[in-house]
Amino acid sequence: MDASFKVKFEKPDLNEMKKNHTIVDLHFHTRYSDGTNTIQKIVEHARSLGIGIAITDHNEIRGALEIDQYKDILNIPGIEVTSKEGTHILVYFYDTDSLSRFFNHDIKPHMGSCVMSSTSLKMEEIISRARNYKTVIIFPHPRCAAYTGICNSYFSKDRQNRLFKDVDGVEVINSGNLKKWNLKGTILGFNLEKSMTGGSDGHMLKHMGKAVSYVEFKADRTSFLDAVKTGSSLVIGKEIDIFRKVTSSGLRFRNNIKNCPNLVEKNLRYSYSMINLKSKTLKSNVKRQFNKHLKNGYHSLLI
Repeated sequence: MDASFKVKFEKPDLNEMKKNHTIVDLHFHTRYSDGTNTIQKIVEHARSLGIGIAITDHNEIRGALEIDQYKDILNIPGIEVTSKEGTHILVYFYDTDSLSRFFNHDIKPHMGSCVMSSTSLKMEEIISRARNYKTVIIFPHPRCAAYTGICNSYFSKDRQNRLFKDVDGVEVINSGNLKKWNLKGTILGFNLEKSMTGGSDGHMLKHMGKAVSYVEFKADRTSFLDAVKTGSSLVIGKEIDIFRKVTSSGLRFRNNIKNCPNLVEKNLRYSYSMINLKSKTLKSNVKRQFNKHLKNGYHSLLI
């Protein structure tokens, strides 16, 4: 297939696509991390859309294990691990037993104070541990306005290049990301000549299916993951509209302030450096609003 058709920036016509394709939203969060919905609600919505789903909670697998009990929908066991550097990586498994062993033996002993905190494992260590299992390893939102994407200043170019060689691919359409960052992620994916995936990075039901990965045949979990790993899967999707993006970000922001103020502080610091915030007035307003949320005993943001 022509490379230009591997990634499409358009709204997926799920009703039409599911007639001849297997479709999976490869990036979705539940109430077990920073999402808003239960597994039951997520399953019901996935059924209504006619798509598969990968539960990829932050440093958490209860949702991925729970959804595996529903045999009438395709689910991909997964986890989004936060490295010591604060950067995210998606690891998909062919079976839940392997996911459980990976989490309990390789991640849980190195967890932070909450599921949204960084683990004590460097990115190289996470990848090395994941390679002990049959997995597909993907860098999500590689370019974004936060340190959570691998293309950030904490990683030198040489280190990034070594890491890219060690993973299976990158997420090129993340519906919660800005289009300019997704476009740059897509260019990166083509240049790497590795697997490219799409997912909503959904935290609400309305996000599900906004960006998906799909294959042009009826697939079970094994054949779908094989297609992703070999780069034969396709990606289609669009970013959510700005109103929904602000609403979703606001809910996650309040949740993370409550549970992990240090994590939010780190993200904001990085965002300032990324966008080169010049307006002292705007910067002061951001600081004032943030400290307003923290006045109930949380750490202050020092800018």
